[in-house]
Amino acid sequence: MRITIHDIDHYFINMAKKKPVITVESYGKYTRWERGSKVLPKILDFTTIIEAIEGNEFGIIISIEKGKGIKLDFSIKHPPFKDSEGNMEPDYTGEYYVNSNRYRFYIGDSIWMPVEDKLGEWEISVFTEGKKIVSKIFSVVLPPDSDKI
Repeated sequence: MRITIHDIDHYFINMAKKKPVITVESYGKYTRWERGSKVLPKILDFTTIIEAIEGNEFGIIISIEKGKGIKLDFSIKHPPFKDSEGNMEPDYTGEYYVNSNRYRFYIGDSIWMPVEDKLGEWEISVFTEGKKIVSKIFSVVLPPDSDKI
């Protein structure tokens, strides 16, 4: 059998395109997370029901294997509410480039005052190459004992 340069190039290109393995490690309510921190929050409760209490942190942690260099796009769709200047706050979107072959990624948000306009469904999604790979819908609800607000 004769091997050509094209065969070798094809082999190495296919080797370089190993698909990343992405799994949901946890989702729900977490300890407080400081944006940009390398230390991810700790899971407190696996749930999609989040009480509307100031400071409650919720989201998803995904684990990525063989993912160095891939681009993650993410979005957080939320109920309509206004920013501090009275303008409607758009859904949150962003992107992140994975910088190592083994990586853990947190995407989430927390409840802030006034909590009443944060009530409803929040959809947190992560995409790669235009495909939705993770999505969770969280319901932000008033706590049974609403005097905690």
